[in-house]
Amino acid sequence: MPVIKYPRIRDPLFYEWDRKAQKCGLRHTVYAVNGDQYTGEWLDNLKHGKGTQIWKSTGAIYSGDWKFGKRDGYGSYSILDPVTKEYKKVYTGWWKNDQRGGQGVFFYPNGEHYEGEWSNGLRSGWGKMHYKDGSVYEGQWLTDQPNGTGLLLLPNGNRYEGGWKDGKKHGSGKYFYLDKGQLLEGIWVADIPKCGVLVDFDRDNAPASTESPLPKIELQDPAGVLAEAQARFDDSHN
Repeated sequence: MPVIKYPRIRDPLFYEWDRKAQKCGLRHTVYAVNGDQYTGEWLDNLKHGKGTQIWKSTGAIYSGDWKFGKRDGYGSYSILDPVTKEYKKVYTGWWKNDQRGGQGVFFYPNGEHYEGEWSNGLRSGWGKMHYKDGSVYEGQWLTDQPNGTGLLLLPNGNRYEGGWKDGKKHGSGKYFYLDKGQLLEGIWVADIPKCGVLVDFDRDNAPASTESPLPKIELQDPAGVLAEAQARFDDSHN
């Protein structure tokens, strides 16, 4: 009886091509249609693990962690200076879902920089901001603005310690005028002191002290006066 040999059934070639096209593991540089390029690890055809991305349109570069196609983990983002053709670091720190999230340092084009916590790409949490004029703010942030409790230190040594809202002094606080040797303790609303007590503070050592000392105001309960003012302030804003 003759033996009939049937040809082995093979998958169509495009199945093999498709399998090879699904990127997984470490790969050499892969170019996108728009010219962007990525070198690093993949999982199920998505950037996943350690990798470096270069955007052709801007020349920006990101090197760090990826998770299912998005920047997630620790990484550094830099931009290309069009004049010097050198890379300038913009942000180094943690990322979440392709945005700045967690601890990180951000460098602004005008020379300012922020180091602290981020959420959804915005300064949120506890952080320290170094401004171009030499001022430094350290304290709580919410949606990119000082909110909560914080300290603002000015270049001349004067400082404010107290409450903040939407980037402005708001609530109870203390303003130390070290150049004049005075202290203002009171209540602020949108950067404006509404009530408080101004007293001399190390006036003899102040570089620009007033000619005459402030008269002492004897209050039986200064803390109680400020507490009452704070209560009135809270009632008027509820």
